[in-house]
Amino acid sequence: MRGLRAVTGLVLAAALLAGCGPAASAGGDDAPPKASTESAPSPSSSPSASDSDPGPTATPTTSRVPAPGETLVRVTRTGGFAGQTHTLVVKGDGSWTRLDAKAKTESTGTLSEAGLAALRTALQEADFAHLPRIATGGPTIYDGYSYTFVHGGYEVAGDQGSLPPALTKVLEVLPSFTAG
Repeated sequence: MRGLRAVTGLVLAAALLAGCGPAASAGGDDAPPKASTESAPSPSSSPSASDSDPGPTATPTTSRVPAPGETLVRVTRTGGFAGQTHTLVVKGDGSWTRLDAKAKTESTGTLSEAGLAALRTALQEADFAHLPRIATGGPTIYDGYSYTFVHGGYEVAGDQGSLPPALTKVLEVLPSFTAG
């Protein structure tokens, strides 16, 4: 039953995020950064090593600083003993909003300069481009939480016991998921 609840929570989180993701907003807060402004090689030029696809090792989205009104990170936490869902949305200027399961605002605030710097550092060190999309393999924590992170055009999900240490550091510098 708990496994079903965890899966249901992940599905709910994915459904909430699907409506808020880059595909749903043309140029909105969650729109991925625009591609490089480098000009494409002309058809007459021969391809060189510098013209080739940079491959999976390139991470242009992690170094881009979002504008103040753009979303820096969105983290949804589901589960726990009470089976609650909360989402934190932190903008590039450090302002944050806590949402309930129905995406209604519960509270808002602003990170301190130091808090925003710590969050940016944790996000950069997490290197979302190279994290598994679904973190697995950790111990089962009954009545634990499941998390979904969205940052820089990447979405990463995992249960509390399976999160990579880099994502745990991100959680440590975020505002609380609940008021109080």
